[in-house]
Amino acid sequence: MAQFSKEFEKALEIGRPPNIKKLFPYSKAMIVSGKVIDRALLAKGKSMTIAANGRSHIVIRGALQAAQKANAALIIEIAKSEGGGSSYCAVNFWNMAFHVNTICNELGLTVPVAIHADHYQIKDDKDIAAAKIEIPSMFDFGITSIAIDASHMPDDRNLLANIELNPYIPKWAGLETEVGEIKGKEGLSTVEEALFLIQGLNAHDIFPDWIALNNGTTHGIEASDQGIQVGLTADIHRAIDKYKISGAQHGTSGNNSDRLREIATKTNTTKANVATALQMISWGLEVNDFGNAQLDENGNFKKIKDAGVSEEIWSAMVEYAGGKGLKKGDYKKLNLPFENKILGQTKEIRDRMAKAVEDFIYNLLINVFYAKDTAPLAIEAILKKSSFDMGPKGSRIENPEEWTTEKITQKGKLLAPDKGPQGNFED
Repeated sequence: MAQFSKEFEKALEIGRPPNIKKLFPYSKAMIVSGKVIDRALLAKGKSMTIAANGRSHIVIRGALQAAQKANAALIIEIAKSEGGGSSYCAVNFWNMAFHVNTICNELGLTVPVAIHADHYQIKDDKDIAAAKIEIPSMFDFGITSIAIDASHMPDDRNLLANIELNPYIPKWAGLETEVGEIKGKEGLSTVEEALFLIQGLNAHDIFPDWIALNNGTTHGIEASDQGIQVGLTADIHRAIDKYKISGAQHGTSGNNSDRLREIATKTNTTKANVATALQMISWGLEVNDFGNAQLDENGNFKKIKDAGVSEEIWSAMVEYAGGKGLKKGDYKKLNLPFENKILGQTKEIRDRMAKAVEDFIYNLLINVFYAKDTAPLAIEAILKKSSFDMGPKGSRIENPEEWTTEKITQKGKLLAPDKGPQGNFED
């Protein structure tokens, strides 16, 4: 049986949010608010941790093992398109905490972990109405942090949607907001847009922990050398510095390590999302140092022999993808139909899949994100606050009278950002 320190036991007693205590009353898993994770990275400085996209149980297992090895605070997340009501993954908003809790208890893990609902997309009034029912249900099932992503809408409606949905999010929960829909080099976020969103939220006593930007990245694998615009990110972070909001970096897969190190050290980013690379690595595909899956001369993914899934399972996955007409970027849709088949493999195969994810994430945490030894800093934050609720980092600066619905609409009309092309940029 695992031995836990007195500090860990005390933090476990007071640091788990009410929903987690209710779901897992006898658990030793240190599942915490996203605010705790952000505070730990800020305490270390010039570092960020991985928000590992848990498209499968195997990926979650590998990520947790890596965090324990690195002694790092961690976020496990999934996006609405991946794990919402119409999802293509078996892991979802309503079972992700159960996966994390089970693995942590099984392996005796002690690192603090937040359960993050990423890219909870709002595109219209119908989505807002549905969210008022769905968001509380997600917290009922163990979500401890959420990203309200209304960036698909004009800036004024983005802000108003964030304001309208905020009462449905527990005050103790981690909160991310987003400006600029993630679509690569098109429609880059601006300082003016970010200030508009953050100032308006501040006036309504809403203090996000993170802001996500369209700073040049893409979801999926980054194929060009455009990638993350570090300078733009730093400029926006400086402009909103007095509001005490950290950065959330989306779409890191495929960006080179030097660029990611710059994001960690030259901006206020504490959260870095990694998704597609982890999926590919778990399956046993050949990837480069940046997580880009490699193709052979025929344009097919290179499967490493005796790595990842069995050769039989991989052949079945390729055949299924061909039958469905799935392009390489759509192989993510294999997660749901093949999750049970993957979990039904031998322990040896399952373990090598998780170990490959562990090794990749461990290198990121130690050598790229500089998140080593941030787990104790999260424990310290809980003990210092003597609560699961870290409270807001900032305070109200803006005058609420200047940010009524009418004035928000008027101010929004004065913004004329280039939103880029229309299309499906969900993840």
